[in-house]
Amino acid sequence: MTKRRIVSRTRIVSAAPRAIFDLLADPSKHQLIDGSGTVKGSRTDAPTRLTLGAKFGMNMKLGVPYPIENTVVEFDEDRVIAWRHFGGHRWRYELEPVDGGTKVTETFDWSTSKSPAALELLRVPQRNTASIDKTLDRLAARFA
Repeated sequence: MTKRRIVSRTRIVSAAPRAIFDLLADPSKHQLIDGSGTVKGSRTDAPTRLTLGAKFGMNMKLGVPYPIENTVVEFDEDRVIAWRHFGGHRWRYELEPVDGGTKVTETFDWSTSKSPAALELLRVPQRNTASIDKTLDRLAARFA
């Protein structure tokens, strides 16, 4: 049986899907909500608004600074946005309007990773689960 390699968390955010999507589609804003503490800012060549297939660079730091380039692999305006980098794993945000705001689900999906065993050995899914909780808390606080 294939092991499920997805972790996700959900929060209700007191904002319309459009407002949340606009923030997620702007890479220069990712540092504002990043719960991992690794996103330091977008690179100067990043687009101001993401679209399907867009590539955007981010400045990161996990012990040491490093750049990373992502590609948008899912894009449904005001509903879904997801990106991946060279490792193959992806981050996805799904937005669903509900009474009082938007149900936001953030997912770390390493089922398409080029090295899932290494991610598991390094406990990346567990760390990302905690980071997702913090990211969703920060996102909700931005619209409180």
